[in-house]
Amino acid sequence: MNQSASTIHIEESNYSIEVYLDPFNKRIRIDDYRGNTNLLIEKAEELAAIHQAEKLIMKARSEDFLHLYEQGFQPEAVVDRYFLGSDAHFFSKFYSVERKKNNHWVTEDGMVHSIYQLDTSIDKSRPPKEYELKKANEACAEELSGLYRQVFQIYPTPLHDPEYVKKTMKEGTIYYVYFYQGKIVSAASAEVNAFYKNAELTDCATLTEHRKYGLMKIILRELEGELKRQGIFCAYSIARSLSFGMNAVLFQLGYKYRGRLMNNCYIYDKLENMNMWVKNLATC
Repeated sequence: MNQSASTIHIEESNYSIEVYLDPFNKRIRIDDYRGNTNLLIEKAEELAAIHQAEKLIMKARSEDFLHLYEQGFQPEAVVDRYFLGSDAHFFSKFYSVERKKNNHWVTEDGMVHSIYQLDTSIDKSRPPKEYELKKANEACAEELSGLYRQVFQIYPTPLHDPEYVKKTMKEGTIYYVYFYQGKIVSAASAEVNAFYKNAELTDCATLTEHRKYGLMKIILRELEGELKRQGIFCAYSIARSLSFGMNAVLFQLGYKYRGRLMNNCYIYDKLENMNMWVKNLATC
């Protein structure tokens, strides 16, 4: 089966759905839908069977919350104000016993609890002057891919490919990076949904030897400023549940924990749970 992800739109007389096919992560995600909920769920399950998906995810509207329960889905996370100010509920259905098993859940619960005890006072310190913050352009694609190759053995999207990075930039994804001695050492992006006015802060990576200066917090604040200038106030980020550092950064930046996506994607070196963090940029 083709390992590259793709988005397809299905329009029928009683419904329409936008489907993200993700063979690498053995999952299918319904990103948007309209019309007859029973029929579109039926279609989504049919696609899951055809593509041998182990997990089906649906970004559901609040009014369909109970209906998804009835259809055998379970709620995993919520993004406040995702749909032009209305909440999105991430529901999932699993199709293999292995995909539904997890040994880290209790540990990750404890980590979220300990993160909520952290100090949230704003750190105004800046990194040494050798570090230079810039908005990335297509000329940075090769080096950005190199950074992601160094930091992540496995990544759920093909960021190891410079052409893919360029493609995301053309589609509106914003990247900010830190340079040190002319080389990119830290980066993150905002994947913008221009229609629903939300953005996912993602692709956060810093080389190990440059992690002591809080570069990621500064990059994320810069991205938030850019989003606000575009009139986008719903920001969310999905962090590896076993990564204390990244979850702590989001909490200290004012993001609120909104659930966990079980065995969601292959990242770092294995299939991992991912924590959902959400922030309303209009309040800051």
